[in-house]
Amino acid sequence: MTQLISGHTRFIAHLGVPTESFRAPMIYNPYFQSRGIDVVVVPMGCEVEDYAEFLPLLSRQRNFIGALVTMPHKMTTPALLDEISTTVQICGACNAVKRDARGRLVGDMFDGEGFTRGLLGKGQAVEGSSALLVGAGGVGSSIAASLAEAGLTRMGVFDINAESAARLAAKLSQHYPSIEISCGSNDPSGWDIVINATPLGMMPGDPMPVDVHRLSPATFVGEVVMTQEETAFVAAARERGCLTQIGTDMLYEQIPAYLEFFGLPATTPDEFRKLAQIRY
Repeated sequence: MTQLISGHTRFIAHLGVPTESFRAPMIYNPYFQSRGIDVVVVPMGCEVEDYAEFLPLLSRQRNFIGALVTMPHKMTTPALLDEISTTVQICGACNAVKRDARGRLVGDMFDGEGFTRGLLGKGQAVEGSSALLVGAGGVGSSIAASLAEAGLTRMGVFDINAESAARLAAKLSQHYPSIEISCGSNDPSGWDIVINATPLGMMPGDPMPVDVHRLSPATFVGEVVMTQEETAFVAAARERGCLTQIGTDMLYEQIPAYLEFFGLPATTPDEFRKLAQIRY
């Protein structure tokens, strides 16, 4: 049955280009329809040169709930908002916007929240633990902020661009001064959690983000690459006996966080997986 859109329907904009790569409408909308929630996610292909004017005007629509923000707008969105979360301050990117009760535009970033929720759901403790993060870009920075908020006590940050790793370490130290942070090494030995937050694994033959032979079977290994269900890195970690998390887990785990942010009813990641109608 096709979801009915009426004058009562509220909307969440999905902002970015190209829209052909968007998967969120095929996850959220079947869920809204199944629950009888009169909300729809609408892809909107806003060009870069129009975005600074478009977002404030869009948010003034009476039936606007919020926006899912993707590339190329994640990095430019924070400057257009009235309030941003600590995570956005650390990673410099935003993927969710709403208008609050006072009419202000508020932004947050949920990639890291999705990663952390998945990790906790699989039984891996964060509070009092240590983590090696390989990749200090937008997704990696969001994961770092979320783990710090969840009580991580020690973190190693590695990036092929040493300046990027140093910048992330400095921002984490500013907001979470109690965390012990080191940079410059991607040696996975001695860490409770090891995370690949780089594009390595998207293409066949990519090198491993760390030396998998130095992984302890007790280490939890997380991945952000979503081009395939199980990357070579995750497969190698499982062969070592590690508990693992694949990239799409992060996607599904962050959806309840988005809905909570928008003030909408949420459900489990498993129900979203069951109801999703993804086409490629």
